[in-house]
Amino acid sequence: RCQTMKLLKYLKPYWWQIILLLTGLILQVNSNLQLPELMSGIIDKGIMTEDIGYVWSVGVDMLLIALVGGAGMIVAGFFASKIGTGFSRQLREDLFKHILSFSIDEIDKFSTASLITRTTNDINQLQQTLVMVLRMSCQAPIMAVGAIVMAFRTAPDMTWIIALVVGVLLAVIVTVVLIGLPKFQLIQKLNDKLNLVTRENLTGLRVVRAFNNEKYEEEKFSRVNDEVTRTNVFVNHLMVVVMPLVQLTLSLAIVLIVWVGAGLVDKGSLEIGKVMAFVQYAMQVMMAFMFLAMAFIIVPRAIVSWKRIIQVLQTKPSINWKNKTGKIGRGSSGVVFENVSFAYQDAEEPVVKNLSFTAKKGEITAIIGSTGSGKSTIIDLITRSHDVTNGEVLIDGKNIKNYSQKDLMKKIGLVPQKAVLFSGTIKSNIEFGATNISEKEMRTAAKIAGALDFIDKLKDGFHAHVAQGGSNFSGGQKQRLSIARVVAKRPEIYLFDDSFSALDYKTDLAVRQALKSVTQHAAVIIVGQRISTIKHANQIVVLQDGEIVGRGKHYKLLKTCEVYHQIAESQLSLEELRKEMSDAKK
Repeated sequence: RCQTMKLLKYLKPYWWQIILLLTGLILQVNSNLQLPELMSGIIDKGIMTEDIGYVWSVGVDMLLIALVGGAGMIVAGFFASKIGTGFSRQLREDLFKHILSFSIDEIDKFSTASLITRTTNDINQLQQTLVMVLRMSCQAPIMAVGAIVMAFRTAPDMTWIIALVVGVLLAVIVTVVLIGLPKFQLIQKLNDKLNLVTRENLTGLRVVRAFNNEKYEEEKFSRVNDEVTRTNVFVNHLMVVVMPLVQLTLSLAIVLIVWVGAGLVDKGSLEIGKVMAFVQYAMQVMMAFMFLAMAFIIVPRAIVSWKRIIQVLQTKPSINWKNKTGKIGRGSSGVVFENVSFAYQDAEEPVVKNLSFTAKKGEITAIIGSTGSGKSTIIDLITRSHDVTNGEVLIDGKNIKNYSQKDLMKKIGLVPQKAVLFSGTIKSNIEFGATNISEKEMRTAAKIAGALDFIDKLKDGFHAHVAQGGSNFSGGQKQRLSIARVVAKRPEIYLFDDSFSALDYKTDLAVRQALKSVTQHAAVIIVGQRISTIKHANQIVVLQDGEIVGRGKHYKLLKTCEVYHQIAESQLSLEELRKEMSDAKK
């Protein structure tokens, strides 16, 4: 019931167009029902009596009625298409908007591939079905009832034939639905799987080639593809069997009508014209049921798609944002972690435990640790990609849960671990978070990020094309453009999640030095792997197994934190390490 109400909600804006559509269908059906009766009159009263004037008079009436029916058909077709495309547009927009509100947990629950399939394939399936239902299935019941009434009026002694044929068609329809519905559900799931495998292979193509694993991936794709093919072949075979059965039923029904009708004509109890009219009414009834049969074959698949879409729309985001930023505030400005712990759903152990530190504005806070120590999780908690399990994350004295999403993101500038660029131009990517910046400000942002040199060398400069994912730029160039995008935004909190890893040491140093001019009044948090990147930070937080095992400046940690010393030892030469230790003692 709830799903039906949601469907009606999307159709509600088109109520007047649905009325016009039904009006067009009624005109078309009425025209179709009148024509056989008029044709019967032409045969029995015109041709049989050789009354040519009657033939011409009724013929003109038939032409006018046919024109009205044709106009009704055009109106119905036009509004069916308009309603179907408008319905799918709004549904696609709402679905995409809802998906954007999901946290990482909900994205992982459905998978990116499945969400893409639901937003495209499933909605297209719904649109096609809706157009067919509005165009044919709404017409079919009206046509069936009207044709049965007219057939009974024309030749009541033969209406049992229509009842027999309708019974056979209903049996075929029910059988098809019972056999086909599980397969329709399976097809949508397999489409998800096929989409997932395809997307995974295309995004990881370089890795596949690097390990000479093309054959393995081809076999993996083939297994899924073969399963999709087998299921679709079964469904198509079902359709291939159904349509000849329906056609055979229709043909046998016509033969039976002609045979029975000929006997009645021979007895003088029925006229030839009425037999011809009855044949046409019987055809209309059977065609109406054939339309319904098609609907019963296609609608179950659309129902599966609708349920998959509703499943997404009814999934509530695990992170609830305030509509308006609260006024509760305490403590210093910047980012404060107070006894923060976080565990993934159903995980046995938390990723981070009892974290407490402050990243003040005007200072650089660096976070370092071994792989899996929880460094990137800290960034995710600040941006509320995940919510803390215990404790609080405060920004400028307010718990981040008291911020609206818009206000929190205004304060934050994130450069993710994997540089993300959008298709468009360099200009559109840098402007992504600051649409009103001037050309001078854009060039300044690019210069600070160390990107201006290579941008100026491009033929189109800032208007140079950026392919999907920035695939036409190197890793280092993508990172610098990502940094430029954040600099252009001028946030209060800069988050660099291992964002200098693709830069050489010289460029890394130059970019960090240039960043000081715009970050002097902002809180800067750098997640890094390289000692050289974070050694000049005002505060370094050392993580191990999700816990803080050291905190302080570079030289202090070299002396007091074994984990930090081991990281330095793994990255520096013996001579460099001795020099660092010597400087630490001073």
